[in-house]
Amino acid sequence: MLTRIDLHHFKCFELLRLPLAPLTLLTGLNASGKSSVLQTLALLNQTINERESSIRLILNGRVVQLGTTADLVDEETSKDTFGISLDSDEKVFEWAFCGNRHERSMMIKRVSINGKAILNPQLLHCMLPIDDEDQAIQTLAHNLRDLTYITAERIPPQETYQLGDPHMSNGVGSRGEHAISILHWGEDEPVYDELILPESPGILLRQVEERMRTLFPGFRINLQLAGNSLILGLRISDTTRFHNPTHTGFGLTQILPIIVAILAANRGDIIMIENPEIHLHPAGQALVGQFMADAAAAGIQLLVETHSDHVLNGVRRAVKASRISADQVAIHFFRPRSEGLTQVMSPTIDNSGNIDHWPDGFFDQFDKDANYFAGWE
Repeated sequence: MLTRIDLHHFKCFELLRLPLAPLTLLTGLNASGKSSVLQTLALLNQTINERESSIRLILNGRVVQLGTTADLVDEETSKDTFGISLDSDEKVFEWAFCGNRHERSMMIKRVSINGKAILNPQLLHCMLPIDDEDQAIQTLAHNLRDLTYITAERIPPQETYQLGDPHMSNGVGSRGEHAISILHWGEDEPVYDELILPESPGILLRQVEERMRTLFPGFRINLQLAGNSLILGLRISDTTRFHNPTHTGFGLTQILPIIVAILAANRGDIIMIENPEIHLHPAGQALVGQFMADAAAAGIQLLVETHSDHVLNGVRRAVKASRISADQVAIHFFRPRSEGLTQVMSPTIDNSGNIDHWPDGFFDQFDKDANYFAGWE
């Protein structure tokens, strides 16, 4: 599991030191750097999957398209270099990248483990030194390669879904485009006991369906293979027929890739999710927060960017109910870079679900509006 990520001169950060937990919530104001944290891991994942022996960081690929060196490097403190540091399995892995400002990839300038530099980038595999005897290196390489990053821009409902190769697909895809294919190929795969809802058999298809029923009562899935495509039928009532996703509520297909990704994951996998609350009713958002807490407690690491106080409260309820311990949750509140202000604040949660302090702007808009209507402001 990753326990910390440090960023040096990346985008809006001169230096960021961010503790990570099994479940890490990234919250805060718009354009304050939350997505930038996720993008650094996505860059490593993208480079490893597109070219395992690459000595350059691929800035534009199937997962993220981040432009040129000039778009990534913190303009205030550096011109052509940035660094990433990851703490994992009691080791610290560091990368330094450099490039001309107009270039669309960056050279790996240096890699080091626990401060010991690997001087020859040609000896790298999966952006790490080749060492079959070091389990920590192998584990990190595996976790970065198989990382799942689900962005806020998920695909809309489709008439049909492409049938992918289960050996080639990188999880559900950054836009959820492979979720239905993953569901098809793995429909009979067992789900971890901790995530099984007892109302249905403990296999992927049935558990995805049952989990969706907690959000949409009456939900059912029907999958049909048609050549190289899959036809997905959905219904939200036992008294109606199956409908094409384009004729159902938008929220169904926006949350479905997240549920598939989590239930299909292995222990130790890393899943990054932007705005899981999109197109969900507040009650559904809270349930998603509890579900993600259950997944983290089961050994799946989640980094979640959210603007939803309902997602946060779902996590708090899970902590209070002892479904996850307080020390398995990290919360970070981001603010735009400004002189004299702390860029990232980290409220802590206790075992009763209480949060120790609420910075201005940290899920406090309801209270501010209530105070206004009461005439207190």
